[in-house]
Amino acid sequence: MTQIYIAILRGINVNGKNMIKMPALKLAMEEQGFSDVQAYLQSGNLIFTTGKTECTRLEEMIRTMIAEKFRLEVPVMVQYATYMKQTRDNNPFLQRNGIDETKLHVTFLDREATVADMAKIPAESYLPDEFVIREKVIYLFCPGGYGTTKLNNNFFEKKLNTIATTRNWNTVNKLVDLAREKQEA
Repeated sequence: MTQIYIAILRGINVNGKNMIKMPALKLAMEEQGFSDVQAYLQSGNLIFTTGKTECTRLEEMIRTMIAEKFRLEVPVMVQYATYMKQTRDNNPFLQRNGIDETKLHVTFLDREATVADMAKIPAESYLPDEFVIREKVIYLFCPGGYGTTKLNNNFFEKKLNTIATTRNWNTVNKLVDLAREKQEA
């Protein structure tokens, strides 16, 4: 039985660093045995199918393939498409009337934040920017825009002692929609 997965790569094709062309990455994924590989944008978002496998195993497979094929060390996070849909559906900021969805982002973590780590970042210290941590996801609302917030990947990586990568709300929605289309095909 096959399963639909979403892989998000940290720090590729940003500011001219860690350049990987998406057609080349798609081909490398297919050569690795993944099916129905689809890239979204140039920043390392992949939807694919394969036999049901643990996400951590897929992360390692993709990370190794990128290191061997492209000579880059790139953090990779893989999730079941259903998990991404749950992430989208459970955004606490969507319960606010009139929320500006263009100011919403989701930071994905490679492991759950510990209570001790979360205590290092009191939410009230970063207003007007807001965040909510749930499992391996941080929901962000940045009214001034993500480009001006202190709550970026590097911030969360240092405070939570983990790897983080962020996607804007539009990208999260699009990844869920593309996975749904794959499911329906």
